[in-house]
Amino acid sequence: MSPFRLTRTLPEDATDAALRADVHRGLTGRPKTLPPKWFYDAHGSDLFEKITELPEYYPTRAEREILLARSGDIAAATRARTLVELGSGSSEKTRHLLDALTDLHTYVPVDVSESALTQAGQALAAERPGLDVHALIADFTAELTLPGTPGPRLVAFLGGTIGNLLPAERAAFLASVRALLAPGDALLLGTDLVKDEEVLVRAYDDAAGVTAAFNKNVLTVIDRELGADFEPAAFDHVALWDAEHEWIEMRLRSRTAQTVKVPALGLAVDFAAGEELRTEVSAKFRQEGVRAELFAAGLGLTHWWTDEAGRFALSLSVAR
Repeated sequence: MSPFRLTRTLPEDATDAALRADVHRGLTGRPKTLPPKWFYDAHGSDLFEKITELPEYYPTRAEREILLARSGDIAAATRARTLVELGSGSSEKTRHLLDALTDLHTYVPVDVSESALTQAGQALAAERPGLDVHALIADFTAELTLPGTPGPRLVAFLGGTIGNLLPAERAAFLASVRALLAPGDALLLGTDLVKDEEVLVRAYDDAAGVTAAFNKNVLTVIDRELGADFEPAAFDHVALWDAEHEWIEMRLRSRTAQTVKVPALGLAVDFAAGEELRTEVSAKFRQEGVRAELFAAGLGLTHWWTDEAGRFALSLSVAR
């Protein structure tokens, strides 16, 4: 078995502190908001896996299609000896890259979930003799320090997750990634593309109601972790397209006037009937916009690949 190492760069109580801060800020703001990262407890992660299999939800299939077709091209363009994956989760999609990167020495999955990192990292280390797996328990939206590994490095941020960041957050994130790159290193970025509104809305409001359950799961997380008394059934799932900003918003709409108590934060939060709590923004992109955002962060776009239907893109960029 090849080496597997796990390094914690987050304090043990960092997740609890971040949840408290996000919930307090979000529920006292106008409009009310919650960050989408709190969807993903064990149940939420299971629900998201089901979402990726739904006929309406195309991004996962489209990105996998590109990876299957283009991993060889990515490997040839980067000649990476270290692959760093931000928000690695189960590392499932990454296996296509791992197969293609024949000179790879080290894989560095980065995630906030210790259990996901341990399960995926140990499995990969066992399956791939000679591959060093050095997992980092870290928040990739904060300042990140990578272990010393051989270059060139390829940093991968897949799944269209960058769309969950607001424009200023994306700019800060891309600048932080640029700071990690040395000459010869590259960023592989997954972005969902602008398309027909009906297709986009259906992807976030499926007929089976799985996405609705996923959206409401954030309330269950707050109830469990902070002793709140949210009733998920008292909220309706809403997904809509914001044409001005070119993003999907997921919201939870209060069915009635109600007050929700969050004892751990000493909060009593009033909701008017019909008031909405925004839980996710999922921006969609155009090639020229991606190029401009990368350029502003000090990165130059070198390759652009889409699936056959032009629904999703993987881009490769290098430090300017």
